[in-house]
Amino acid sequence: MAIDIRKGDTVVVLSGAHKGKTGRVLSVNPRGGEVVVERVQLIKRHTKKGGKGAPQGGIVEREAPIAISKVALVDPKTGLPTRIRTQYLPDGSKVRVSARSGETIEKKA
Repeated sequence: MAIDIRKGDTVVVLSGAHKGKTGRVLSVNPRGGEVVVERVQLIKRHTKKGGKGAPQGGIVEREAPIAISKVALVDPKTGLPTRIRTQYLPDGSKVRVSARSGETIEKKA
């Protein structure tokens, strides 16, 4: 199974408790079939004092992974969820194209 969603893409959640929320993809786990989306599916973790991650300890809020099947890429032209197609340009390079509008989806730097 090819994973069409990449880090930096803007996605919308299609189902579940966070349906309709949009955000930027922070990380993709293709083996686990999960993505972490910015400010979506926030969880609270209690951390001990003195660790590398939180020197003072306390309650830390962070994003939890979502199943990749529950998110869809946002079409750059219409702003609606879209599927992704792959096209080859005349120079031989491969690009992602929105199935909804036919617009090329640019790589994020």
